[in-house]
Amino acid sequence: MIALDSPVLLDVLVGDPRYAEASEACIGDALAREDVVVCEAVVAEVQAMLDTSVNLTEILTSIGVRYEPTSEAAAMRAGHMNKRFRARGGKRERVVADFLIGAHAMLQCNGLITRDDGFYRDYFKGLKLIVPTR
Repeated sequence: MIALDSPVLLDVLVGDPRYAEASEACIGDALAREDVVVCEAVVAEVQAMLDTSVNLTEILTSIGVRYEPTSEAAAMRAGHMNKRFRARGGKRERVVADFLIGAHAMLQCNGLITRDDGFYRDYFKGLKLIVPTR
């Protein structure tokens, strides 16, 4: 099972001119090999960026991506990592959702499709990262 980060999904859904093609190919490659999932943080972030008449759940189902809730252990890990980030002087540009996505991918999945590999590599050492390439 591979987790999907919000910006990669948004690339595809909004047709980002710079990243959509690579993100779509990366998601397609992952779907050909295994399940691709999103957690509630991704659902919330992406739904907030879409028109209110758009049902993200229907879109996810149509492309073969399913919802996988964050476990209690992953939520706890996200909180600990967020606290560590703040203790290291981290600024508010990072929100708890970023840590939920990383912890969900690390503890419940086999990797994360993301363009934010620097952040996830730093805070979730050992997490397999799949970065769409142009």
